Amino acid sequence: IIMCLATVYKTMKDTEEVVLKNVSKIYVEGDSVRLIDIMGAEVVVEGAISFVDLTGSVVKLNCPSV
Repeated sequence: IIMCLATVYKTMKDTEEVVLKNVSKIYVEGDSVRLIDIMGAEVVVEGAISFVDLTGSVVKLNCPSV
């Protein structure tokens, strides 16, 4: 079995930071994105998916600046 897990980054203005690693599920819910990792940890981020690289296991989110 091949497992496809991703690291999710959030981008705000000119900064980028890791939100969650080993993400196995992503749900888009209105203006939010819900991330769940392989251990069941869940993070909800306000923003939208801007980039997905399935072979590189990278997902990027555009997030509004505060």
